[in-house]
Amino acid sequence: MALQIGVLALQGAFAEHQVVLKRLGASVTQVRLADELAGLDGLIIPGGESTTMGKLAVDFGLLEPLRTFGQTHAIWGTCAGAILLSRDARRAQPLLGLMDITVERNAFGRQTESFEADLTINALPEPERPFHAVFIRAPLIESIGPGVQPLAALPGDFAGRRPGLGGKIVAAQQGRLLATAFHPELTADDRFHRYFMELAA
Repeated sequence: MALQIGVLALQGAFAEHQVVLKRLGASVTQVRLADELAGLDGLIIPGGESTTMGKLAVDFGLLEPLRTFGQTHAIWGTCAGAILLSRDARRAQPLLGLMDITVERNAFGRQTESFEADLTINALPEPERPFHAVFIRAPLIESIGPGVQPLAALPGDFAGRRPGLGGKIVAAQQGRLLATAFHPELTADDRFHRYFMELAA
């Protein structure tokens, strides 16, 4: 039977995730209401605008159901979704607080300062093949708690808008929870989606 994966569809880049998941054989549900979480094996919280997404989650009565779901199911947050999963985004906004990570929003600057980078990610299939990551107004994972495993960091020689970003964490995992600062759904490389589906199975 196909995996049942939800994509939070309140705002943001949910359609792109849907395309990849369907291509990999998953059954995909757009989630906007709490009862749409029933029967899902996992959930992706896409990129978008984390403050707007958080406010809509509050308005739709989704915040607590998402927290409950994440205690027993796989959730993957990409970009804004990673911010929502965090316990601290260094500003007042609705967060799920499921992952013991602190994030810095828009760490690399504005939309015009978006960039791409090749990352080494040993957790993925074919780890010797770099993962080409797309960063759009991306957050940075500033710190992680003891139960969190860093999955990827920027290359040590990374030259961004400010010094010292090389080696900083851009993907992390805590049990069945994943956070990526970048957008795997915008590339042809589906290894992150396959990895998430294994966590959800």
